[in-house]
Amino acid sequence: MTTARRIASFFLVASLLSSAPAFAQPAKTSPEATRDAGKHFQRGVALFNEADYAGALAEFKKAYELAPNAAVLYNIGQTHFQLRAYAAALPVFERYLAESGVSAEHRAEAEANIETLRARVGKIDILAPDGTEVTIDDEVAGKTPLPPIMAAVGRRKVTTFKDGSQQVRFAEVSAGETVRVEVKPVTATVSREPGAVTYPPSEERGTSALPTVLWVGTGALAAGALTTGILALGASSSLSDERGKPAGETSRSALDDAESKTKTLALVTDLLAGAAIVTGGLALYVTLTAKPSRTAGLPPPTRPALDLRVGVSRFALEGRF
Repeated sequence: MTTARRIASFFLVASLLSSAPAFAQPAKTSPEATRDAGKHFQRGVALFNEADYAGALAEFKKAYELAPNAAVLYNIGQTHFQLRAYAAALPVFERYLAESGVSAEHRAEAEANIETLRARVGKIDILAPDGTEVTIDDEVAGKTPLPPIMAAVGRRKVTTFKDGSQQVRFAEVSAGETVRVEVKPVTATVSREPGAVTYPPSEERGTSALPTVLWVGTGALAAGALTTGILALGASSSLSDERGKPAGETSRSALDDAESKTKTLALVTDLLAGAAIVTGGLALYVTLTAKPSRTAGLPPPTRPALDLRVGVSRFALEGRF
């Protein structure tokens, strides 16, 4: 068992065995609320010991909501720390020091955590039209104008909503630095309700390259057929000349070569012409049925009526306060 879990277990047991209540009742908090807060607090400690930090955080927050007590803030801060939610943990530890009369030992631990956390957070400055709703990693940050928002170091997802439109940006946050994210108004209307999406012309059009490739291929095949056709005609003319020569002026070998060349060029011409016709038909079909492609992440276009398919540090939990 780790140091954190041993200490957490000790405090939990102390809370259960002590004759004094686990929660000191704050002013204006009913005994019932204090009792319920104690139950949530103890469940939070148990979940923390089981490494269910998300569950522990929910229990600690509920305990603080029912019976606000600064000592619970230490538990909330430690749980955020375990979840690596450094930007959330830092202000909680700062509130803990500001609102509670802690011992020198616990104050030193909290201050050490704060020092560590300050090296793991930066800020994001959002420049967007007033009234724009902002989320950082899908957590609501508020509406603009906003002061620089604290965020954990690393690549953070910044999403903004304004007048039904949504934009997503990514910010690389460095410790102690402020990164600026500028969001300009857009004409796209992207509703949060599924299925209600309107695309602006600038983002809607992104036609496929397939029709172009097919038309280029058709042109190349047709050009090849024309070239071999001309050569086949020349070979046919040469064969006629050979056949029209008087006996003795030509040989059987020359006649066979001329005939073989003519047949080969005629066959190649037929194959190229046939391939050009097929490719041209396919190019025409794709051109007539192709729909504009959509921006990445948005719903696909409606399928056409005819469908072509081609297949080939040490931490401790406070247990009493």
